[in-house]
Amino acid sequence: MPDVLVPAARWVRWVDNFATGHGGVDLAVVAGGLRGQAPDGSHFSARLPFGASYAGPPEAGAFAAAAVPPGEWGVLLVRKGGFAVARLAADAVVDSKVGQRHVQGRTKAGGQSQQRFARRRDNQARQAYEAAADHAARILGGVAVLVAGGDRAAVDAVLADPRLARAEVVGPWLPVPDPRRAVLDRAVADAVAVQVDVVNA
Repeated sequence: MPDVLVPAARWVRWVDNFATGHGGVDLAVVAGGLRGQAPDGSHFSARLPFGASYAGPPEAGAFAAAAVPPGEWGVLLVRKGGFAVARLAADAVVDSKVGQRHVQGRTKAGGQSQQRFARRRDNQARQAYEAAADHAARILGGVAVLVAGGDRAAVDAVLADPRLARAEVVGPWLPVPDPRRAVLDRAVADAVAVQVDVVNA
Protein backbone atom coordinates (compact mmCIF):
# COMPACT_ATOMS: atom_id res chain seq x y z
CA MET A 1 0.00 0.00 0.00
CA PRO A 2 1.38 3.46 -0.83
CA ASP A 3 2.34 5.81 2.02
CA VAL A 4 -0.25 8.36 0.88
CA LEU A 5 -3.29 8.37 -1.41
CA VAL A 6 -3.92 11.85 -2.80
CA PRO A 7 -7.09 12.78 -4.74
CA ALA A 8 -6.13 14.05 -8.20
CA ALA A 9 -7.91 17.36 -7.50
CA ARG A 10 -5.51 17.97 -4.58
CA TRP A 11 -2.33 16.74 -6.25
CA VAL A 12 -0.95 20.12 -7.38
CA ARG A 13 -1.45 21.53 -3.88
CA TRP A 14 0.19 18.45 -2.36
CA VAL A 15 3.29 18.92 -4.53
CA ASP A 16 3.36 22.65 -3.69
CA ASN A 17 3.19 21.84 0.03
CA PHE A 18 5.99 19.29 -0.34
CA ALA A 19 8.14 21.87 -2.10
CA THR A 20 7.41 24.48 0.57
CA GLY A 21 8.28 22.09 3.37
CA HIS A 22 11.52 20.85 1.82
CA GLY A 23 13.02 23.92 0.13
CA GLY A 24 11.82 23.19 -3.41
CA VAL A 25 11.35 20.14 -5.60
CA ASP A 26 12.65 18.94 -8.96
CA LEU A 27 10.17 16.77 -10.86
CA ALA A 28 11.10 14.02 -13.30
CA VAL A 29 9.25 11.24 -15.09
CA VAL A 30 10.76 7.93 -13.99
CA ALA A 31 9.53 4.40 -14.80
CA GLY A 32 6.04 5.52 -15.74
CA GLY A 33 5.57 7.67 -12.65
CA LEU A 34 6.44 11.13 -11.33
CA ARG A 35 9.41 11.52 -9.00
CA GLY A 36 10.02 14.58 -6.88
CA GLN A 37 13.46 15.31 -5.40
CA ALA A 38 13.97 18.03 -2.79
CA PRO A 39 17.30 19.76 -1.98
CA ASP A 40 17.21 18.37 1.59
CA GLY A 41 17.26 14.78 0.31
CA SER A 42 13.54 14.13 0.74
CA HIS A 43 11.78 12.62 -2.26
CA PHE A 44 8.55 11.03 -3.44
CA SER A 45 7.45 8.64 -6.15
CA ALA A 46 3.91 9.00 -7.47
CA ARG A 47 1.96 6.53 -9.60
CA LEU A 48 -1.28 6.92 -11.48
CA PRO A 49 -4.29 4.85 -10.43
CA PHE A 50 -5.32 1.64 -12.24
CA GLY A 51 -1.73 0.68 -13.00
CA ALA A 52 -1.54 3.33 -15.74
CA SER A 53 1.88 4.48 -16.96
CA TYR A 54 2.66 8.19 -17.24
CA ALA A 55 4.68 9.53 -20.18
CA GLY A 56 3.75 13.23 -20.13
CA PRO A 57 5.74 16.29 -19.06
CA PRO A 58 7.28 16.41 -15.54
CA GLU A 59 4.59 18.74 -14.21
CA ALA A 60 2.20 18.23 -11.31
CA GLY A 61 -0.80 19.59 -13.22
CA ALA A 62 -0.27 17.37 -16.24
CA PHE A 63 0.21 14.35 -13.98
CA ALA A 64 -3.04 15.10 -12.12
CA ALA A 65 -4.88 15.48 -15.43
CA ALA A 66 -3.73 11.96 -16.40
CA ALA A 67 -5.21 10.42 -13.23
CA VAL A 68 -8.55 9.56 -14.81
CA PRO A 69 -10.57 6.39 -14.20
CA PRO A 70 -11.52 4.08 -17.08
CA GLY A 71 -14.89 4.52 -18.70
CA GLU A 72 -16.04 1.33 -16.99
CA TRP A 73 -14.51 -0.42 -13.98
CA GLY A 74 -15.36 -2.13 -10.72
CA VAL A 75 -14.50 -2.52 -7.06
CA LEU A 76 -14.56 -5.88 -5.25
CA LEU A 77 -13.98 -6.09 -1.49
CA VAL A 78 -14.25 -9.46 0.27
CA ARG A 79 -13.58 -10.63 3.79
CA LYS A 80 -15.03 -13.55 5.72
CA GLY A 81 -17.50 -11.16 7.35
CA GLY A 82 -18.93 -9.80 4.14
CA PHE A 83 -18.43 -8.34 0.69
CA ALA A 84 -18.96 -5.13 -1.26
CA VAL A 85 -19.06 -4.76 -5.03
CA ALA A 86 -19.58 -1.71 -7.22
CA ARG A 87 -19.70 -1.00 -10.93
CA LEU A 88 -18.58 2.47 -12.01
CA ALA A 89 -18.74 4.60 -15.12
CA ALA A 90 -15.74 6.95 -14.78
CA ASP A 91 -16.20 8.29 -11.23
CA ALA A 92 -19.92 7.53 -10.84
CA VAL A 93 -21.28 4.40 -9.13
CA VAL A 94 -23.96 2.89 -11.38
CA ASP A 95 -24.68 -0.26 -9.38
CA SER A 96 -23.51 -1.71 -6.06
CA LYS A 97 -24.22 -4.28 -3.38
CA VAL A 98 -22.97 -4.68 0.18
CA GLY A 99 -23.63 -7.91 2.04
CA GLN A 100 -22.72 -9.46 5.39
CA ARG A 101 -22.44 -13.14 6.14
CA HIS A 102 -21.83 -14.82 9.48
CA VAL A 103 -18.71 -16.97 9.43
CA GLN A 104 -17.98 -18.66 12.75
CA GLY A 105 -14.83 -17.55 14.55
CA ARG A 106 -12.12 -19.91 15.65
CA THR A 107 -12.76 -22.07 18.69
CA LYS A 108 -10.34 -23.07 21.43
CA ALA A 109 -11.94 -26.49 21.75
CA GLY A 110 -9.76 -29.42 20.75
CA GLY A 111 -10.18 -32.78 19.06
CA GLN A 112 -13.34 -33.65 17.15
CA SER A 113 -15.10 -30.54 18.35
CA GLN A 114 -12.41 -28.34 16.81
CA GLN A 115 -12.58 -30.26 13.53
CA ARG A 116 -16.37 -29.92 13.46
CA PHE A 117 -16.11 -26.15 14.02
CA ALA A 118 -13.46 -25.90 11.31
CA ARG A 119 -15.66 -27.74 8.80
CA ARG A 120 -18.61 -25.52 9.68
CA ARG A 121 -16.48 -22.40 9.34
CA ASP A 122 -15.13 -23.53 5.97
CA ASN A 123 -18.67 -24.28 4.73
CA GLN A 124 -19.91 -20.89 5.91
CA ALA A 125 -16.97 -19.16 4.21
CA ARG A 126 -17.58 -21.07 0.95
CA GLN A 127 -21.27 -20.13 0.98
CA ALA A 128 -20.36 -16.50 1.68
CA TYR A 129 -17.90 -16.44 -1.25
CA GLU A 130 -20.46 -18.07 -3.55
CA ALA A 131 -23.01 -15.40 -2.61
CA ALA A 132 -20.40 -12.68 -3.22
CA ALA A 133 -19.54 -14.22 -6.62
CA ASP A 134 -23.23 -14.26 -7.63
CA HIS A 135 -23.61 -10.55 -6.86
CA ALA A 136 -20.23 -9.72 -8.43
CA ALA A 137 -21.13 -11.58 -11.63
CA ARG A 138 -24.46 -9.74 -11.83
CA ILE A 139 -23.01 -6.28 -11.17
CA LEU A 140 -19.58 -6.59 -12.81
CA GLY A 141 -20.50 -8.68 -15.86
CA GLY A 142 -18.20 -7.66 -18.71
CA VAL A 143 -16.04 -5.31 -16.62
CA ALA A 144 -12.36 -5.73 -17.48
CA VAL A 145 -10.70 -3.46 -14.88
CA LEU A 146 -11.11 -4.21 -11.20
CA VAL A 147 -9.70 -2.75 -7.98
CA ALA A 148 -9.85 -5.25 -5.13
CA GLY A 149 -9.26 -5.36 -1.41
CA GLY A 150 -9.84 -7.17 1.86
CA ASP A 151 -8.64 -10.74 2.29
CA ARG A 152 -6.62 -11.93 -0.70
CA ALA A 153 -7.67 -15.58 -0.38
CA ALA A 154 -11.32 -14.52 -0.15
CA VAL A 155 -11.02 -12.28 -3.24
CA ASP A 156 -9.27 -15.09 -5.13
CA ALA A 157 -12.10 -17.47 -4.19
CA VAL A 158 -14.68 -15.07 -5.60
CA LEU A 159 -12.69 -14.32 -8.75
CA ALA A 160 -12.31 -18.06 -9.42
CA ASP A 161 -15.92 -17.92 -10.64
CA PRO A 162 -15.74 -18.29 -14.46
CA ARG A 163 -18.30 -15.50 -14.89
CA LEU A 164 -15.63 -13.08 -13.65
CA ALA A 165 -12.83 -14.43 -15.85
CA ARG A 166 -12.55 -11.21 -17.88
CA ALA A 167 -11.78 -8.99 -14.88
CA GLU A 168 -8.16 -8.00 -14.32
CA VAL A 169 -7.19 -6.74 -10.85
CA VAL A 170 -5.05 -3.58 -10.90
CA GLY A 171 -3.38 -1.73 -8.01
CA PRO A 172 -3.37 -0.64 -5.34
CA TRP A 173 -4.62 -3.48 -3.15
CA LEU A 174 -7.00 -1.96 -0.58
CA PRO A 175 -6.55 -3.37 2.98
CA VAL A 176 -10.11 -2.75 4.16
CA PRO A 177 -12.03 -3.91 7.27
CA ASP A 178 -15.27 -5.89 6.93
CA PRO A 179 -17.02 -4.19 3.99
CA ARG A 180 -19.85 -1.81 4.81
CA ARG A 181 -21.31 1.01 2.69
CA ALA A 182 -18.87 3.58 4.11
CA VAL A 183 -15.94 1.22 3.51
CA LEU A 184 -17.02 0.79 -0.13
CA ASP A 185 -17.33 4.56 -0.60
CA ARG A 186 -13.82 5.05 0.82
CA ALA A 187 -12.45 2.28 -1.40
CA VAL A 188 -13.87 3.93 -4.53
CA ALA A 189 -12.17 7.21 -3.57
CA ASP A 190 -8.87 5.44 -2.81
CA ALA A 191 -8.97 3.53 -6.10
CA VAL A 192 -8.93 6.73 -8.19
CA ALA A 193 -6.30 8.56 -6.09
CA VAL A 194 -2.66 9.25 -6.92
CA GLN A 195 -0.47 6.71 -5.08
CA VAL A 196 2.55 8.27 -3.39
CA ASP A 197 5.55 6.79 -1.58
CA VAL A 198 7.32 9.47 0.43
CA VAL A 199 10.80 9.51 2.03
CA ASN A 200 11.48 12.45 4.35
CA ALA A 201 15.14 13.17 4.98
